[in-house]
Formats: sequence, C-alpha cells, structure tokens
Amino acid sequence: MARHLKTRISEQETAAADAKVRATVESIIADIAKRGDTALRELSQKFDQWSPPSFRLGQRDIDTLLASVPAETIADIKFAQQQIRHFAEMQRRALTDIEVETIPGVRLGHRNIAVNSVGCYVPGGRYPMVASAHMSIVTAKVAGVKRIIACTPPNQGAPHPATVAAMVLGGADEIYVLGGVQAVAAMALGTATIAPVDMLVGPGNAYVAEAKRQLFGRVGIDLLAGPTEILVIADDTADVEMVATDLLGQAEHGPTSPAILITTSERLAKALPAEIERQLKVLPTADVAGVAWRDYGEIIVAASDEDAIIEADRVAAEHVEILTRNPRFFLERMSNYGSMFLGPETNVAYGDKVIGTNHTLPTKGAARYTGGLWVGKFIKTVTYQSCTPEASAVIGDYCSRLCAVERFWGHKEQADLRLRRYAGKNVGIGAR
Repeated sequence: MARHLKTRISEQETAAADAKVRATVESIIADIAKRGDTALRELSQKFDQWSPPSFRLGQRDIDTLLASVPAETIADIKFAQQQIRHFAEMQRRALTDIEVETIPGVRLGHRNIAVNSVGCYVPGGRYPMVASAHMSIVTAKVAGVKRIIACTPPNQGAPHPATVAAMVLGGADEIYVLGGVQAVAAMALGTATIAPVDMLVGPGNAYVAEAKRQLFGRVGIDLLAGPTEILVIADDTADVEMVATDLLGQAEHGPTSPAILITTSERLAKALPAEIERQLKVLPTADVAGVAWRDYGEIIVAASDEDAIIEADRVAAEHVEILTRNPRFFLERMSNYGSMFLGPETNVAYGDKVIGTNHTLPTKGAARYTGGLWVGKFIKTVTYQSCTPEASAVIGDYCSRLCAVERFWGHKEQADLRLRRYAGKNVGIGAR
C-alpha cells in the first residue's frame, strides 16, 4: 500500500473554491449573452483594465507588434511550430477515410471532416503563454479548419508581441486582445463584432475551464484543461535536485497547480521537502510555486513499481515524468495520463514549449477518459451508407422484423416500403 508523507488541502476546501468559480462564471456568461459587446467592454475594463477602440487587431497593429519581436524569437517560434506541425501532420495521416462492402450491395463508410470554425484561447495574464498559440492554432490549421480566431489577454497593459507573432505565424484568421471568461464566452456566443465559432480550445485558469464547461453543448470543446498538474514517478536512481526542479517548474503556473511525487525511495521522499525549500529561496516565481507546493503538493511512498502504477493511475495526472531505471515499464503499463515524459533527458517544459506533442492536456482526473488536444479533436468522423435495390430488400427484411419487436411502426414502414419496391413483397401498412 502507498502512504502519504505530504498531503494537499482537503477536497472540501477545493469544492468551496470551485463553487465560487461556478457562480462567477455563470453570471459573466449570462451578462455577455444579454448585453453583448457592451458587457464585454465593461468586463475587460474591470478585469484587465483594457478597453481599446477595437479588441480585434488590425493589420497595422499586427505589423507594428511583429516588428518589435527580436529576430531570434521569431526563429524560435518558427522552430517550435515546425515541430508541432510535423507531429500533427503525422497524426492527421493516421486518420483515414474508409468505405467497405459489408454484404453484397451494402456499402458503408466514414469521412473525416474538420469543423468549420474554432476559437483558440491563449492564456497570458500572469505569464504570456506564447506556446499555447502553437498548440491550438497550428494544430487546427493542419486539421483543415476554415476559420480560426484567437483571443489572448493584454499582458502588462498591452498586447504581448511574441504571442501575437505566434498567432500570426500559426495561421490565425482573426486575433483579439481579450482575456478570461469574457473572451471564451464572446467566441462561443458571438457578439455584434465577433462571429461565433463551432468549437473552443485552449488551456486556461479555473475560470476559463469552468466557462468552457458551462458553454459545452452550445459549442464543442477540446477538454476541460484547468490548473496544470505534474506527477513525478521516481525510484532510487533519481536525484532530488531534478525532482524538485521539475515539480516547481510546473507549480509556478499558478497557486492551485498540483505537484506530486510518487516514489519507491524512502530516501528521496524524505529529502525532497528540504530541496524544495532550498530552490524556492532562489526561484523568481517562488511566490506562486511556493503556495502551490504548500497547498497542492504531495509526496507518496509506494511499496513497489506496481504499487506506484496503481497510485499513478488513481491520480490520472496531466503530465507524468518517469525518473526510474526502466521508464518504459511504466509506459507499457499505465493507462491514465495526459502525456508521459520518459527518463531524465526529457521534461514537461519540453512538451509545454517545443518538442512537438501538444501541451493542452486533461486535468482533474479527466485523463481517465480522454487524451489531450490533437489534430483529431478538430475532426468529425461522419458516416454514410448506400444499398443496391437487391441489398435494400435483404436489409429491409431484417429491419422490418426488428422494428416490429420495438413497436416502431413508422420505422417499420420505411423498411416495408423498400420491400414492396425492391422485393415485390406484399407487406406493411399499405399492403393489400
């Protein structure tokens, strides 16, 4: 059995915070649905102190912002986007259309069709999340989405140039400097100045995740990506400095970001708190990471690798780093995770920024039933069917009897009509 050396705050405290978020988000969405652009402007001013003549960036604004981005940064963005684009293209190739003849004269098939319009949310309040633009916009483009709009909040009172550059280079058709729940609601519901989209994607804080949850059904969503999470699975081959660095590297996202260690090494488990404290003294984002570790950090000691897997699948974390002798042992056996990082040579920051896999991943246990954002999330797999007259008579015979079992008489008549037309049978409501 696994045992905790450090636990996070109680579920009751988390539930109380979640309830406040739900109520706030519900009122904002209702306000935007009722008052449109007027509410949008008031909310932007209230939360971001941002009320420009237009939230949408014009070409002159875009050109000015791009000109301010260092050439090296542009090159780095292009490199990252090429990695993400290449992997997404490989994934897209795995989605193939099919058509098969199941019995003589019956042909069934499916086609993979991209959704028509997508709204991409790119967080940027605390940190300018440049990489989130790659993950959503580039991937949607590869999928074949016709209209891609993107929203990001102002950062330090203005559009963040590198984020805008990433949006432009990624292929966004419309760019809005607009943040939080108001941005997500505007993209989903539409206003006089923003045409609504069919789908919302992108990570965000607890308020953005809750807004997507409440808007799901009116629009599609990728997944409920709330505060980021990291789980490190380590044995006695792992060094405590690396474990602490990688945990704090994700904890700095926000004060509610879980950072968890599952280890078979008692030595490592006992050494970690002191190493965390040592690093917090020099980490520039310690004010955030320290709170996250205090409230949402966990240390779990497992009796064996198998026990560690049981615990890890229970946690179902967004990011899972494997710092053990044989990382693929966990890859081959674990089932609940958003993305896995094998061995000390890789880490979550690589996945977050540049390596090519998508960083929009399931949180809060959602990895039990879904993966993260990928090219397939933007694609609908839709089916079709056709029959020859002879095949229609064969299928119709079965269908007529099965409809009668369920007492669906209108359904039965659909089958019987074909039997009369194509098989010459005297059946159904109109039979004589």
